[in-house]
Amino acid sequence: MITTVRRAFTTSFLQPVLQGVECRPEQMGVFKLHVRGKTKYRKPMDPSHADEVPEFQFVGLRNKADTLAYVWGVADHGGLGRASFLRPDPKSRQKRMHYRFTPHRLGLGEYYEVKDLACGYGFTLFAVNDSSVSCFGTGLNTDSQIGNQVNTKKNRLGMLISPGPLDIPLTNQAKVKKVAAGRAHTVMLTDSAGVWTVGNNAYGQCGRPVITDEDYSRKSVYHQIRVLEDKKIEHIECGQDTSFFLSGDGVVYSCGWSADGQTCRGHYNNEPNVGPIVGDVEGEKIIKVSCRGDCALALSDKGEVFGWGNNEYHQLSSVTQEMQIHTSRKMDLPGVGRIVDIASGGTMCLALNEDGDVFSWGFGFLGKGPEVSYSKTPVQIPSTLLGRTPLTPEAKVVSVYSGVNSFAAVNNIDSLYTWGKNPGGCLGLGHLKDQYFPFRVALAGGIRKVSIGVDHMAVLVKEVF
Repeated sequence: MITTVRRAFTTSFLQPVLQGVECRPEQMGVFKLHVRGKTKYRKPMDPSHADEVPEFQFVGLRNKADTLAYVWGVADHGGLGRASFLRPDPKSRQKRMHYRFTPHRLGLGEYYEVKDLACGYGFTLFAVNDSSVSCFGTGLNTDSQIGNQVNTKKNRLGMLISPGPLDIPLTNQAKVKKVAAGRAHTVMLTDSAGVWTVGNNAYGQCGRPVITDEDYSRKSVYHQIRVLEDKKIEHIECGQDTSFFLSGDGVVYSCGWSADGQTCRGHYNNEPNVGPIVGDVEGEKIIKVSCRGDCALALSDKGEVFGWGNNEYHQLSSVTQEMQIHTSRKMDLPGVGRIVDIASGGTMCLALNEDGDVFSWGFGFLGKGPEVSYSKTPVQIPSTLLGRTPLTPEAKVVSVYSGVNSFAAVNNIDSLYTWGKNPGGCLGLGHLKDQYFPFRVALAGGIRKVSIGVDHMAVLVKEVF
């Protein structure tokens, strides 16, 4: 494929940008430039002259999609998918890069249409639209969370420094369309073959029986969850070692670690069998589940929020003072209004109302500065910190995301804001310091998906032409 680019210089290009350069428009369309005492003349290029500009041809493959994948944060585990970060060319002056604190455009997105992405604990997953492979992974593979990866000598790899395909045994041309990642396990939703899991299953988070002393590093088990085949699953979510599956009719199913009741199955035992969650959510149509640690939130189509799991930091204080609850409870969030999005981290929670206002509660980086780190009830983050200013009065947040110790928010003018713990610069703000209030990430384009790991972040962006 040959991509042709024409470059046309307009009058704006001739504006002075260096000290000592003076540029004044004269008659007859001639520009008079004074550079270090010398005078030169040049006619400005009219846009209609574009056909006269030389063509520069770049030969190579590039996808026809208009979405790009960006990653940043800790690079040592390979989760950023750029081999040269860890193994730079000896002939170049580049040094090994331990972290990247600004957005990096991933090469995978140049050759495949990325449909979805997810960050786990030191690894990253990408669902792509391709006829031969539909899912890639990069980073830590100690528990086969990105499948059976081998090198040219057939040795199993515990870490990938660039994306490799997952060899899922799909049939009938089925493709992965959504991905979710936990601490060391992966969940994949396909378009016609149901839900598949791979990786660590020590707590039943892959939806299959737990095998004592199973060596996940030596054998990767791709498991299809048969009980969900007729449930029309539309969304998937992973906590630390827990998995959630949301059907089209609003029922949530779960499996995995439940020491804090996070499977919401009415007990505190590990649950390898996939089944519906219980409590106040029964009979409600749930449209989103959020869980990145051990506390989970669910949002109904009525704008109501339900919670369960860990409550050590009073994330669920509106419904209980117990440290854990194993049954979903409808939460009382006064002053918040009708909620349209939610995000649950390890110790903190977010709620977004229909007016675009964001509220936080729990313990940690609540987005209101270093002096406000704990709240039992929701407190609003000032809208000016999320883009609503006198210059952009129409700006309002449209989606929120959580990691274990950090948050992200996207507004309707496609600005991405992040805050929280910042190991390896995973907030993408150009520094390594923790961020106590939302700050905008220098990233252009329409934000389509944000995924936050413990020390890195990935974003799917609609390209700006």
